[in-house]
Amino acid sequence: MLYGYMFGFDPIYMGIVVVSLVIGALSQSYIKKTYARWSQIETSFSLTGAQIAQNMLSDLGSASTSIGHVDGDLTDYFDPRDNSLHLSLANFSQASVASVAVACHEAGHAVQHARGFVFAQLRSLCVPLVNFAQNSWSVILFMGVFLNVIQLVQFGVLLFFAVVIFQIITLPVEIDASRRALAYLRQAGTPIDEAGARSVLIAAALTYVSAALISILQLVYMLSRVRGSRD
Repeated sequence: MLYGYMFGFDPIYMGIVVVSLVIGALSQSYIKKTYARWSQIETSFSLTGAQIAQNMLSDLGSASTSIGHVDGDLTDYFDPRDNSLHLSLANFSQASVASVAVACHEAGHAVQHARGFVFAQLRSLCVPLVNFAQNSWSVILFMGVFLNVIQLVQFGVLLFFAVVIFQIITLPVEIDASRRALAYLRQAGTPIDEAGARSVLIAAALTYVSAALISILQLVYMLSRVRGSRD
């Protein structure tokens, strides 16, 4: 039976679970600690995150992007569907090193959208498929296991593979947005602690890297088990 083969006690799987939990916890702890540290350090200019982001958008050809705020901490995102940038309230209204760095990073996504950055375009094209895959892969996989239908298991793993590919495509999008943010702050002559801004952006990027790494480990395990169940 597929159930016994794929979901019986397996020290390798338990090891992956433990490693995943540790990686996830460490990355979240690091971003929160780094963000908290640089949130306490004000920039030497009076512009808030929203204001410096607006300047960046105007200077780099994306002035039509709207900027608003959302509830929560580190909930910032850019929505290409309506060309809108959403900043958490702290990053919208404060002028700390962390707020400015995160705001400019999100503005970097808007600039990518305006300039047709290929990985950002590819990521946007993948969103409908990935939304379906994220919501259904585990259900289909478990149905295949319980019903002992290898084709359903394979389809579930294939959907998870699509999720992993999406996470990998996301990495250059996030890295490029941070590069644009730091380049703008440097070229605009903005008096900000560049090392601090870089630390915040690197910490944020690590959350994407750790998520992709965890998913890759899980995918490799699934593929090995599916292959073994066919042999």
